[in-house]
Amino acid sequence: MPVNGRRVPVVLGYQNPQDYLTNRYFMGVIAGRVANRVSGAEFCLDGRAYNLSANDPPNHLHGGARGVHAQNWAMDPDGTRAVRLHLVSPDGDQGYPGRLSLEVTISLQGHTLTYDMRAETDRPTPVNLAQHSYYNLMGQGTVHDHRLQVSADHFTPADAILIPTGQIQPLEGRDFDLRQPKTLQQADPGARGLDMNFVLSDAQSGAAVTLTATNGLQLCLMTDQPCLQLFTGRSLGPIGKPLTGQTHAPFSGLCLEPQQYPNALNTPGFPSIMILPDHPYRQILKVRIAPEGTA
Repeated sequence: MPVNGRRVPVVLGYQNPQDYLTNRYFMGVIAGRVANRVSGAEFCLDGRAYNLSANDPPNHLHGGARGVHAQNWAMDPDGTRAVRLHLVSPDGDQGYPGRLSLEVTISLQGHTLTYDMRAETDRPTPVNLAQHSYYNLMGQGTVHDHRLQVSADHFTPADAILIPTGQIQPLEGRDFDLRQPKTLQQADPGARGLDMNFVLSDAQSGAAVTLTATNGLQLCLMTDQPCLQLFTGRSLGPIGKPLTGQTHAPFSGLCLEPQQYPNALNTPGFPSIMILPDHPYRQILKVRIAPEGTA
């Protein structure tokens, strides 16, 4: 993004595209078939147990070691300001049932990047995709001084290995209550790092998330998903060579991941993430980055 006569790289990335296929931080990917964690790397469907790739032992994370994030998608232009990505995930891929046909159209209009994510299956199967970019609106340094606002009254608490307990609790009175803007340092005063799921407000209008940096850049995120995972990048470190001017280190970027309820496959109280041949999957995500106050 152009800021004060210089171009600021606001999304963390690698100079060598090959590094995206092996990075353990899921940098810049579409995570799936099922984003976030599946407890015990298994689930039951119609009385049958399915064993998934346990790439976060003992759990399954972001679709498995060779999930859709780690595969080469076909890409075609769609006009002058969009691309359409295609991938077929075969029956049994990472342990999931059914042949899944995925299509993601990414388009740019003005300051807004739109992700239109779709999936069709030939049999019942779970799907929960999540876009997994790491944002740093300053282009370098940590994100501690970024101000964040999230339209959410509740969150889903998790245990020590980040599996939701099944409860939905109010944010009122907690440091990470972000209904009013706070710096990430205020939301996480001990700098322990946040990796948590917000339940977005049904009454939200406009942006579900607003992120503002001290250079005046602002990110507004709009989503049709019920939840949002916030990860402040405590575990980040170098793997491949970063984009010019960037450093990959703890807290050098944060993820804002719209999603369905995490571990819904093993939490009876959470809404189902199953899709059917006659009920395909779709998610719309809009990310707008521009100087604060830009029309």
